[in-house]
Amino acid sequence: MAEAADVNVFAARARVPSHVVFRSFPRETVVLNLDTGKYHGLNPTAGRMLELLEKSETVDAAAVRLADEYGQELDVIRRDLYDLCVELRERGLLELVSHDGSPA
Repeated sequence: MAEAADVNVFAARARVPSHVVFRSFPRETVVLNLDTGKYHGLNPTAGRMLELLEKSETVDAAAVRLADEYGQELDVIRRDLYDLCVELRERGLLELVSHDGSPA
């Protein structure tokens, strides 16, 4: 996972687009893409990841906090978080932007 694209993702800021809303419940987080009308369900761990991605300065900062919260190795969390970011971005549910505002 040590590719240049990965570095760009971890240095990027994750942003939930304005056409996406989500709400967390005890057993899942429901994410709605208002443009497509499609609902997506995330398990509690992925829901927490999304919450921290939205609040953190970078994807890597979210990974560090998640590793601490879950008591997991940082490399494991980074791998899972990277996969989630890529999947959410492909579905139009997450944007990754560099510090200059360009897409990461």
